[in-house]
Amino acid sequence: MESEKRNMRRLRAAMIAAVLGVAAIAAPIIVAPSASAHGWITSPPSRQDNCATGAVSFSCGGVQYEPQSVEAPKGSMQCSGGSGFTVLDDNSKAWPRKSVGSTVTFQWKLTAAHNTSTWEYFVDGKLHQTFSQGGAQPPSNISHTLTNLPAGNHTVLARWNVSNTVNAFYNCVDISVGGDPTGNPTGGDPTGGNPTGGDPTGTTGGTTGNGTCTDPAWSAGSVYTGGARVSYNNTKYEAKWWTTGENPGTSGQWGVWKNLGAC
Repeated sequence: MESEKRNMRRLRAAMIAAVLGVAAIAAPIIVAPSASAHGWITSPPSRQDNCATGAVSFSCGGVQYEPQSVEAPKGSMQCSGGSGFTVLDDNSKAWPRKSVGSTVTFQWKLTAAHNTSTWEYFVDGKLHQTFSQGGAQPPSNISHTLTNLPAGNHTVLARWNVSNTVNAFYNCVDISVGGDPTGNPTGGDPTGGNPTGGDPTGTTGGTTGNGTCTDPAWSAGSVYTGGARVSYNNTKYEAKWWTTGENPGTSGQWGVWKNLGAC
């Protein structure tokens, strides 16, 4: 009888140890914080914010439900960062454009305050201002004020660089500095672009019956900044803002290229 009691005690002890072992393994899984919530720019509204608030006339896909989650490895010049939210990179979409002055405060909404190294702001693919966070966690309502913004239509790419991972969070904001009224759609953005801008020159121009186009011919592989002029199919065009790969012949009324007439 005593032997049976000892065996029962050993069995109970073994069962308790097994349960505690499973609990110890499961505990980190249960308490691990979610990595699905991060942050985005709400003012002026970013592209993903416009998707989330229903301010666009087209379907944005999944980003409309999680505007805070546009996360990808650091260093990208795409609005999506190269993530799965590729609609943010679509130049042909009529993204609302906010009318602003030359000094603008960009307001973030953070749902998870990651340790941060820097915040970078690019205007039409060129670095405009950088704000350091020094590896600290930012407040949930952090904002940054950009100054000396150039006049005209622009797309601002904001990169939130997390200090303790290889990733960053990406936002694109379409603005018109002292120009078109709020709501006019865009025709371009810094997706897949060159962070240092580019040379708006191409190959030789085309020829018409009245003479030779003096502006360089449009090249699909070139980067053009606002004011750059090209020729295409014996017609002169001028870029309204930064662009690459957008055919002048299909630009349309709201597109990046302004038709200046025949050569």
